[in-house]
Amino acid sequence: MTQSSRFIACLLLLCFIPSISFAQPAPALTWWKPSDSTFPVIDGQAWSTEMGDTIQRLPPRARTIVRKAVWDLSRQSAGLSIRFVSNAPQLVVRYKVTGNVAMPHMPATGVSGVDLYGIDSDGTWHLAAGKYSFKDTTQYTFAQLRPNDNYHKLGREYRLYLPLYTSIRDLEIGVPEGSRFSVLPQRAEKPIVVYGTSIAQGACASRPGMAWTNMLARKLDRTVINLGFSGNGRLEKEVIDLINEIDAKLFVLDCLPNLIQPIVDRQELQKRITESVKAIRAKHPHTPILLTDHDGYTEGYLMPHRQPLFEQANQDLAEAYKRLTADNVTGVYRLPISEIGMDLDCMVDGTHPNDLGMMRYAEAYETKIREILQQSAGALKTQIPTRQNREPGSYNWEERHNDILKLNLTEPTRIMFLGNSITHNWGGKPVNSNRIAGADSWQKYLAPFQVRNFGFGWDRIENVLWRVYHDELDGISPEQVLINIGTNNLHLNTDEEIVQGLKHLVQAIRLRQPKARLTLLGIYPRREQEARVSGLNSGIQALARSEDIGYQDVGKLLLLANGKINEKFFSDGLHPNAAGYEVLGKELVSLLKQK
Repeated sequence: MTQSSRFIACLLLLCFIPSISFAQPAPALTWWKPSDSTFPVIDGQAWSTEMGDTIQRLPPRARTIVRKAVWDLSRQSAGLSIRFVSNAPQLVVRYKVTGNVAMPHMPATGVSGVDLYGIDSDGTWHLAAGKYSFKDTTQYTFAQLRPNDNYHKLGREYRLYLPLYTSIRDLEIGVPEGSRFSVLPQRAEKPIVVYGTSIAQGACASRPGMAWTNMLARKLDRTVINLGFSGNGRLEKEVIDLINEIDAKLFVLDCLPNLIQPIVDRQELQKRITESVKAIRAKHPHTPILLTDHDGYTEGYLMPHRQPLFEQANQDLAEAYKRLTADNVTGVYRLPISEIGMDLDCMVDGTHPNDLGMMRYAEAYETKIREILQQSAGALKTQIPTRQNREPGSYNWEERHNDILKLNLTEPTRIMFLGNSITHNWGGKPVNSNRIAGADSWQKYLAPFQVRNFGFGWDRIENVLWRVYHDELDGISPEQVLINIGTNNLHLNTDEEIVQGLKHLVQAIRLRQPKARLTLLGIYPRREQEARVSGLNSGIQALARSEDIGYQDVGKLLLLANGKINEKFFSDGLHPNAAGYEVLGKELVSLLKQK
């Protein structure tokens, strides 16, 4: 063999030698399970003090109260979720299921799968797609997650939605060693409670996050308690009595699909509706109750025996609603079939919604509930209520919100001071920031008037709107509300968007505190934006006149004669120092003295 032929032979041999790769070892994981927590962590679960670490929807004592079918369905985890904060690049979820992994008309990802959503620091939701396997132990792996938000490196909030149609046990969440993982407690605001059928439970969403109750929870950013029982949402007294134990923001009764003949006759149906509503109203005299029409059957035209079933049920609901109105039962509303808007492409089997149908449901409920609760959202970003988490290294935004809710129950609030970090850092209660810079002037000028500090660092107009919609103005009767917000919108929004956002906010506050005197404070001056702030404040003053509320530009005292900020009053060109707060406090006294 010549030298050239030996060379060619060697090349051919190399082509058939399998390549050798060295796989990176899987990272070691740290595991968390619900029993590791000392506080309730299953969001969407009422009766949390009775549950322990059990993942189910009715309390253990309900086993001897409700029918067996209802009890068995209540052990399925529909509508339940776990919230946590993590900066991990990978999340692994594993658990065991009891029941069928999938159904003929609903995939395993919806029946027994989980769903992971992340919320960035500006309050925007994002979906994480996981790789999954349904074996003896179901496992989801969410890999290559975006490492951190732009504002900080402390991770983001996640929400893990649990399966819709199976019971689960031995749930664990794993993150690589050294990653941050902190589970969050159940949310403090009053929930929306839904009592319904398989459609409310989640049939036939492709994954848990697409169930309409979970979509509604994201749209309103409020806990929704899912008491949908497949085939068994029948307005039974035993279930109504349990629901009556929940301090809800709103009750939804969506049971008609399980109450058509021959299950109950027309007289019995109307009786169950009226008795259920009156039972709830007796226990909750002011909580809104929403009654929902049967959403129809999409095959009703070609299978005409189906059409009269839901049409008759809706007529019976309309009759019961009319009777309740005649009996002066107030705060009862109706979501008609025309507003749900299902069509032939919205259902899997003519009865149960697919993902498109679930979206129609969620949109219809959002529109109706925003109307009932007076929580409108506008077209502009400044008019859409949004949470935030921009500086967790300084304070915890949700904890401060919860502290406000607690203080509202225990201490009088004569004057509310809504704002951002400039207000937050001044002083007063609640104290949960490491950057207080004006405590002395707050104590001297504001504390004697019982001013409560509703300022949150990094807040924008839309974040204050979220807090107004999430009960911070409930249960109190302030004489005056001071509003100083908008400086954190300057780099994102036009002056007109800021003014229109403030208008939306002012109207939301007035609806909740009609007797309070409202005062808009001009945006405080800031370095290199003095001219824009001055022009914007002219627009804010005009807004105050049009809304017939007060206006005061106390921040102008922080300027020099040439219109630039007086640096001796600022720590960084934006936030006042102690001397600046002294000037502002002294100027506000005359406003606070007004009756």
